[in-house]
Amino acid sequence: MEFVESAATSKAPAEWFTGDVWWDVVHPGQAPSRMRVNLVRFAPGARTHWHSHVLGQSLHVVSGTALVGTRDGVVLEARPGELVVCPPGEEHWHGAAPDRFMEHLAMWEGPGDGSPETVWLEPVTDEQYSAARTTSH
Repeated sequence: MEFVESAATSKAPAEWFTGDVWWDVVHPGQAPSRMRVNLVRFAPGARTHWHSHVLGQSLHVVSGTALVGTRDGVVLEARPGELVVCPPGEEHWHGAAPDRFMEHLAMWEGPGDGSPETVWLEPVTDEQYSAARTTSH
C-alpha cells in the first residue's frame, strides 16, 4: 500500500469547456489500472463541450445540480449522491445549472493501448444547454 501524491488543482482547458471549470486528478490511471477519476468543479452555467468516451463514463454528483445532455435532446438533472452512466461512444455533455456551482466525480477508463480515451467535439450551444430538463427522480 502507498500514498500517491496529488497533483495541484488546475483549470480545465478552454478548448473542451465553456465557462470556468477546475479539476483535481484523483486517480490518473497509471498501469496496470486504467481507471481515471477527476473531481471537477463547474461555475454556474459552465459545461463541457460535446464529447464521448471509448469505454464510457460515470458521473457521481457531489454538490449542486448537474445537467447531462445527449444528442437526442434529453437533458438530465442530477442531484448530490446520484450517479449518471454514459455508455461507450455516447456523445454527451455535462455541467452546472445556471444558478449554482456543481461538483462531480468523473470516472472513466482509458483503453490502455495509448489511443485516445475521449473524443472531443464542438461546444454545446446555449439552446442545447437551456433545453427542458428531465429530473432523475
